[in-house]
Amino acid sequence: MNHADQLPCDLIVRNAAIVSRNGLTTGDVAVRGGRIHEVGTPVGGDALEELDATGLHLFPGVIDMHVHFNDPGRTHWEGWATGSTAAAVGGTTTVAEMPLNASPPTLDAGAFDAKATAAIGASWVDFALWGGLTPVNLDSMGELARRGVVGFKAFMCNSGIDDFLAADPTTLREGMLRAAALGLPVAVHAEDESITDHLTAIARFSGATSIQAYLDSRPPEAELAAIARAIELADESGCELYVVHISTSAGVKLVREAAARGVNVHAETCPHYLLFSEEDLADQGALLKCSPPLRTAREREALGTMARNGQVDVLASDHSPSPPEMKSHEDFFQIWGGIAGCQSLLSASLTVVADRPAASGYSQLANMLAGNPAGILRQTHKGDIRAGMDADMVLVDLSETYTVAGSDLRYRHPVSPYVGFPLRGRPVRTFLRGIAIAQDGNVIGRPQGRLIMPARASGTRN
Repeated sequence: MNHADQLPCDLIVRNAAIVSRNGLTTGDVAVRGGRIHEVGTPVGGDALEELDATGLHLFPGVIDMHVHFNDPGRTHWEGWATGSTAAAVGGTTTVAEMPLNASPPTLDAGAFDAKATAAIGASWVDFALWGGLTPVNLDSMGELARRGVVGFKAFMCNSGIDDFLAADPTTLREGMLRAAALGLPVAVHAEDESITDHLTAIARFSGATSIQAYLDSRPPEAELAAIARAIELADESGCELYVVHISTSAGVKLVREAAARGVNVHAETCPHYLLFSEEDLADQGALLKCSPPLRTAREREALGTMARNGQVDVLASDHSPSPPEMKSHEDFFQIWGGIAGCQSLLSASLTVVADRPAASGYSQLANMLAGNPAGILRQTHKGDIRAGMDADMVLVDLSETYTVAGSDLRYRHPVSPYVGFPLRGRPVRTFLRGIAIAQDGNVIGRPQGRLIMPARASGTRN
């Protein structure tokens, strides 16, 4: 027997309902040196700390593929400290931060370094960084890859941020060719600019300012046209494609059909598209403005069915907060389009699958929230509860349905459309590499999030 195996474990979580990619079992999880040492029924031996998790479910720590913490440069919108605090108390242990809305955006090595510096020592969770793909930084993609970006984000329409330009078809094609050569995915915001610009111009010319006018300016057809074009370019270039925040069932269907014929493409959607609809937008207004926008209740149900049936690869928050004053304007076109939701990602996702059988529904959810994101990010030691993996885990009380209160939120600005919304499954305790970082709605200890990079790169640094 190895001498190390005779030493006490750092932690043993006992009697938990363990949710892994492969199923649901009841047993114990032992942690040693930041990694899961053993999963068993029971695990023998001693530990420095033992935790009785009877009545609780143990999920893999959530990997949120899509957040905007806006730091450095727009920290008054959010920031690493507050954003990662919210993520941790919500059960997320790793975030992948988009290249905008930080200022400068992550378009070159210097901007990457500035963002990593802002996060190290401030983030409560591990973090990965997306690089940008724009007309002005194609020649910087190689240096971003060497720094450790997990992929490149492109907008197929106006991003709403002056320093992050949309990628026209020529730019996107060239960027995909370069990303394929670098072995990294391209994420696309898929709305066809020719459609959205034309319809927006018509609305503005007529003086329209209403919520309905905004919805009419970004129809499902704009999303579908952009997804189809992105898939075509990915197929031509051999680039791995990640389509973010898909709002329609037809959009997911396009991805699934492309994947079936061999295109390396993944579909992401967000809980807000599965829990809210145009009718809620009419009621709540600015808090639910996003792009692509919310769709009809019928579309929400169709997309939710696809998610529950495993046709969606990833559920992510697309956490995109702003100061409250940017969410207040009589002209709906002028309101910032972004939803604050990273703290609610796990509970909102559990609410979506609440009517599914536990063994299949929870395991499938673990895939969408952790296993599949880990694969796309090339994280070979994250995303599941089994021996050898990072001990990133979250204990959840699934017996509890709770209503989100503004005082619960840990964002810089405690506003969210989830306030007042009943969610199923309260995160009780979150572990990063076996160390508790959040408990009962508050962070504990100190920030110890690390920069993570694709497995093909040189590892992690902190």
